[in-house]
Order: sequence, then structure tokens, then C-alpha cells
Amino acid sequence: MQVSFHADSHRRDGASLLSAWPTLSRVACGAANAGVDVAVVQSAHADETIQRDGVDFHFVDDAHPRRARLVSRVAALAPDVVHVHGFHHARAVRTLTQAVRPAPVLMQDHGAAEPRGWRRAAWRWAFSAVKGVAFTTREQAAPWIESRVLRADLPVFDVLEGSSTFEPGDQSDAQHSTGVFGDPCLLWTSRLDANKDPLTMLHAVEQAIPHLPNARLWCCHGHAPMLDAVRERIASSDALRDRVVLLGTRPHDEMERFHRAADFYLQTSRREAGGFSLLEAMSCGTTPIATDIPPTQRIVGDTGSLTPVGDACAMAAALVAWAGRNRIALRRATRARFEAALTFDAVGRQLRATYESLVQSCAS
Repeated sequence: MQVSFHADSHRRDGASLLSAWPTLSRVACGAANAGVDVAVVQSAHADETIQRDGVDFHFVDDAHPRRARLVSRVAALAPDVVHVHGFHHARAVRTLTQAVRPAPVLMQDHGAAEPRGWRRAAWRWAFSAVKGVAFTTREQAAPWIESRVLRADLPVFDVLEGSSTFEPGDQSDAQHSTGVFGDPCLLWTSRLDANKDPLTMLHAVEQAIPHLPNARLWCCHGHAPMLDAVRERIASSDALRDRVVLLGTRPHDEMERFHRAADFYLQTSRREAGGFSLLEAMSCGTTPIATDIPPTQRIVGDTGSLTPVGDACAMAAALVAWAGRNRIALRRATRARFEAALTFDAVGRQLRATYESLVQSCAS
């Protein structure tokens, strides 16, 4: 049973949620494709059950902090394993673990920050009966264990939080349809905030320009608290002024073509839970030039560049070096990496192995 306590602020119905949150259904279907009998229980604003691709999606109207109605629905369905998406609803997790005993409860991180102050003790109590946790890579569990929110002996599993359904396509056609170009053609699709660190990215591109005078950088972004600083940085640089275009927020259904059009995907994040944009880029065969943080290491493997966080000089050198490689071969290698280890079916196989491990450990 996959469970999400996160309620939709737009109050959409079940079918609309499945469309707006595709990972909700595709992770479940990936597990089903791996041979798991899986169902989903999702907090919502109306009771509804939808079946899709052999998976039952139970939407439960429940605004109570402990999600009592949702927990009752999960318990009534008598699951063998309960997989909770997210760490954010500690009180509800405590209620759930008590209601479904002896079924083990697995929590999966989706970017929660470790609690501070009195919340540490409260979350430690709430999570005390959880039987396992999943992160993109187990290194991400370290601060949670060091703060004693999670038990030191708690099993930690490596599980991707999602994937992408984007496909490779003709790069020339994609460039023509989107209007982007460059040699190399560079793409940024992250927020403009301190964690994503766009100023380091711009500094790296600026340093690479003398060696790559025909390079062009195209920036798609959503939330942008640093937009003014980014604009000022571009305007102040002769190298960047005519080579960087801020495209703003683009519809998600356009992003596949932007990724197909690019030679390299740039990411300078200081912290990530996983990396949905990175996965979308790699699913199209776009080679990543990214910062060396644990989840990015797990996703990229050896099919892209990993440079230290905040090190614009290292990223510039990597960009120049990788731009000189056979880009057709790079695209093939990136897509091959994605198909081998990063698809929704790969996530489903990781989940099946995790569920089986939990059942076996609780039975022994």
C-alpha cells in the first residue's frame, strides 16, 4: 500500500490529480510491473476510487491532522507493507504505524528538511515504530540519524523517488520547434534560488565562453527569488549578455523538446532529494554537467560530469572538456544509462526488493 498524506491545495478530483501528479501513478504502476500487488491511498478533498493500469487509487477526504479516515482506509485494506511518501506528516505516520501492525511501514524521503528544536524529539517519537526508510541514496540519511530523528539501526534503502517518460528525439527538429540553438546548446531548468545556485552556473558559463564562443545558454525556471540578481549578473557580463536567454516558466509538456534540443543540461544544486529535471534531461539523452552531491552521483553515474558544489572554475573546465567529446556518443550513453537504471520500471524493481526485504526482516 503506497500512502500519501499530502493534500492538494487546488482541491482537484482524483482523475485531475493523477494527471497533475503523474509520479503518483507511475511509481505505483512501476511496482505493479515488477510483480507487486499494489494500491494507493491518497489524501484528497472527496472520497473516490479510480482503477488505472491494474492499480486501485483510493482518494480519501480527510483534513484531520492525524488523517484518521485515511489511516482507517489503509488498515481496512490489510496491506502486507505500507509505503509512506514523504516525512512531513509525523503525527499521521505515528497513527498509521499503530493501526497497521504488524505490517511494516516504510517512509520515503521527498526532500524534507531535518527538524530543529523540540520537533526533533516529536518526530523521533512519531517515527520510532517505522521499519525502514528510503532515500535516493543512503548517504542522505546521515543527518537524520546523527540528529537521532531516525534510529541508527533503522534499515536504509536506495530508491529513486521518480523517473521520466520523456523520450529522445531529433535534436535539429527540437531546436527548430523551440527556437534554441548553440554550439554547444546549454539548458537550465531549475528554480532561481540559493539552493539551485544560478550565479555559480553563470560564472562557470562565463569562464567557458572564451573556449566555446558559440555556446548559448537557455534558462527555463519557475520560482525565482534571485531573478533580479541573475538579470544583473547577465547584464554586467560581455560574455553572457548576448549568450544567455531567460525563458521563464514553460509548460511541462514543452520541456521534452527543450531537453532534446540541448547538448548539455546544467545543474548547480547544493542539495537535492532526487532530481526530476535531471532525470528528464537524461531520459532525452541530454548529457548532465552537474554538482557532485549524493543523489546526483547515483543518477548520473559515469555518463556526465560531476564537479564540487560552488566551484565555478571546475564546472567551466568540465563544460569545455565535455563539449569537445563526440556528442552523438554522449547522447547514446546517457540514454542507455537511463534505460538501464532510471526508468519507472527500474524504480518498481527497487521497490519490490525493498518491500520483500522488509517483509522478510519482520518475519524473522
